[in-house]
Amino acid sequence: MSAAPRTLVLMRHGKSGYPPGVADHDRPLAERGRREAALAGEWIRSEDLRVDAVLCSTATRTRETLERSGISAPTTFLDEIYGGSPLDILEVVRVYAPADASTVLVVGHEPGMPETALTLDPDGYIDRFPTSAYAVAAVTLDWDRLGLDADPDAELLGVRVPRAEA
Repeated sequence: MSAAPRTLVLMRHGKSGYPPGVADHDRPLAERGRREAALAGEWIRSEDLRVDAVLCSTATRTRETLERSGISAPTTFLDEIYGGSPLDILEVVRVYAPADASTVLVVGHEPGMPETALTLDPDGYIDRFPTSAYAVAAVTLDWDRLGLDADPDAELLGVRVPRAEA
């Protein structure tokens, strides 16, 4: 029996600043990052991706990206996403994504976000994955099975790179 249609959105944090003496985990968003994170949220809403749950890295820049996106859904902050491999990120989804969620957003880092998308859909293609970019994947399994089967678990529908029109 197949799972109800599900969507996984894998978002990279916005452009961060590099204040002197601030540890990587604590770096805040730069002004450009704040603008583009807000734009990413607008794009996600314009695609009618109704996020039911968010799994977010504990890093300051990911928390600020989520806040600036305006996406409001129950959120779990997880250290495992910061620096996490695709296997780590898929484990987080399996454990923390609510079973009844149709759309789950993961806010994390590069290379974790694009590599996770390609792990789920080995035939997918990602040209680039800059800050504030997000991948959208149609998932064919229940969240607690994601990444455990040999067959592809999702179809990469595309990568969006929110940038303001000039």
